[in-house]
Amino acid sequence: MGRNQVALRAVKAFHTLAWFSIEACMVYLLYAGFRGKTDRRAATAAAVVAGETLIFVGNGFHCPLTPLARRLGDPTGSVTDIYLPRWFAHNLPAIHVPLLVLAIVLHRRNFRKHHRKS
Repeated sequence: MGRNQVALRAVKAFHTLAWFSIEACMVYLLYAGFRGKTDRRAATAAAVVAGETLIFVGNGFHCPLTPLARRLGDPTGSVTDIYLPRWFAHNLPAIHVPLLVLAIVLHRRNFRKHHRKS
């Protein structure tokens, strides 16, 4: 295996690790939202998810690692094709947007409920 292939696998592994971390934050946001817990942990998770979203949007709705994957030899520039099912990787934005909206609605509800009590 050539140096570029090793580097490409490392980029894809890094992407997968980052993706799992961001998704863990997303899952926590939904869990906390349903449980009525809008707290510092939820704020930290929201910051991670918001940061990832801003990076994705700021990069023209493409992963910023895509050009690197292309330079390392992946013809499509895909950073998800080794570790995520193709259909899932292809539909991540369509899956993520409704979850983001749901998390925002839940935490907005929690925030309002908490501030009405105060």
